[in-house]
Amino acid sequence: MKLLDRYNRVNLIAAIIIMLITGGIYYLAISSILINEKDKSLEVEEHEIFDYVNLNHRLPQVFESPDQQISFKQVPKNSVTRQFINTIYYKKYNEPESGRGLISFIDMGNAYYRILIVESKVETEDLIQIIFSITIGVILLLLLALVIINRLILNRLWQPFYNILGELKLFHVSDTRSIPTLDSSIDEFNELHKEVSAMATRVKQEYQNLKSFTENASHELLTPIAIINSKLDTLIQTENLNEGQSKLLTDLYGAVNRLNRLNQSMLLLVKVENNLLKDENLVDIKALTEEMVIQFEEIFQSKNLNVTYNLDEKQVYANRHLMEILLSNLLSNGIRHNYNGGEIKIELNNENLTIENTGDELSLKEEQIFTRFHKSSHSEGSGLGLTISKQICENFNFSLNYNFQKPYHQFRISF
Repeated sequence: MKLLDRYNRVNLIAAIIIMLITGGIYYLAISSILINEKDKSLEVEEHEIFDYVNLNHRLPQVFESPDQQISFKQVPKNSVTRQFINTIYYKKYNEPESGRGLISFIDMGNAYYRILIVESKVETEDLIQIIFSITIGVILLLLLALVIINRLILNRLWQPFYNILGELKLFHVSDTRSIPTLDSSIDEFNELHKEVSAMATRVKQEYQNLKSFTENASHELLTPIAIINSKLDTLIQTENLNEGQSKLLTDLYGAVNRLNRLNQSMLLLVKVENNLLKDENLVDIKALTEEMVIQFEEIFQSKNLNVTYNLDEKQVYANRHLMEILLSNLLSNGIRHNYNGGEIKIELNNENLTIENTGDELSLKEEQIFTRFHKSSHSEGSGLGLTISKQICENFNFSLNYNFQKPYHQFRISF
């Protein structure tokens, strides 16, 4: 969830809760005030009755009124407690209504009367409902205005952040384009942009230094490796070598060859990462895969591997040389990590190229598969094959993924 959406949701929920609480308090306050006014009206009527009795020494005559009812009832002395009550107001020829009443008493010496004064609360309740409805309407309008204002203003306020985020998504260490300047009045965003720009500059500089070192080191190694190979060739052809010396020279020759392959792989990786091989044409993946299978046929037979493939027609725009390297690396990986008499399955359709091989019964660690120089303890490879394969796929907007479905280790290229 985006920060803006989370903020709006929290802000809206908090506003609703606060307004519901304040609305309830407001309703109770208005209701209390209006009922208090009704109670004062009942007290006024009570005092008028007392004044009339004190003046005339008799109870006043009771008349029917549309909004008020007064009744007197003789009861035992001191049996009445003065109190306000919520009761029912019985209006003539109409349905009963809610009412507010006052129970009081008057002692006339020779008689003790209970006084009941009841007034209708319909108008009071109607007034409360009108006030509450207006309040709810105002609250809803405020919430709507709050949501609209937050969305409009916050979207504009956070736009510099999204601009910086977009630049980070497009950032690549080999890209010579610099991060554009940011025009914002927010200090935090300006500081973030400054630090991101500085970090990008440092990363690119360090990458260039590392790339230059790799290129220079690889080129410098070419000549010594070639000289060592030449000298070893001469020594191997020398007569009168005993068995120990021959074995020693053979081991040295193998080690130099591995060093040469590693050096070539490092040079290739630098070229692929910097996208220096840009000659792209329409490549027939089916035909290329069949060619690679034929090239590896002797190696398959030497390890008694059962190779099956099902290839549909598929063409992509890519560099043919890099696609050969990609397929060669994946097939070599399937051979190297297979066992004698194992299987290799190749399947090509319009969406994917999948290469499966039997091997170890444990899944590889996905976070390390495409890491440079990562290889199993018994592997004789350079540890760069899958790294180069991954980078080739990224250059052509393909994806390379690993999956394990016992007993097959599966590498899938999605076009």
